[in-house]
Amino acid sequence: MPLYDCMLLVKPLVTREATAELVARVARRAYQRNGVITDVKSFGKVQLGYGIKKLDGRHYQGQLMQMTMMVPPSFTQELHYLNKEDRLLRWLVVKHRDAVYGLEFINEDDGKYEMSGFNRERTKDDFDIETDSDDSESEFLTSSDEDSDAYKYEVEEDEKK
Repeated sequence: MPLYDCMLLVKPLVTREATAELVARVARRAYQRNGVITDVKSFGKVQLGYGIKKLDGRHYQGQLMQMTMMVPPSFTQELHYLNKEDRLLRWLVVKHRDAVYGLEFINEDDGKYEMSGFNRERTKDDFDIETDSDDSESEFLTSSDEDSDAYKYEVEEDEKK
């Protein structure tokens, strides 16, 4: 089963008990579908970037909850009953990508061979190091330097030889 995050943005005046009941209701529905709730986090009251208009007015704050769960992919369609929940401002379900879970996690080799893809024969000396020529040094001289004319003259003499 894939790993999902369910984010719930609850109205700021909803009590903790009512918020816990809402989270428990989502968790019960996940358990009915043979899912597992792995983590529940509360971020407390958060300031919103814009007001969310509901029937009881505009809300500029909300209580943010995050539930991490392993549920079947069809479970996300079952959460549409949250649209009618008057305690919620917004809700969102996000699937974790590249998460290792289930039998794949048990059979994982714990990274023993994760460095085996690198060629160990190549050393630091094998890399080419570019050297600057003397011509490039004259590009950085400015007319405000006192010794700039003398330096240019020395460079020109070296080039003539």
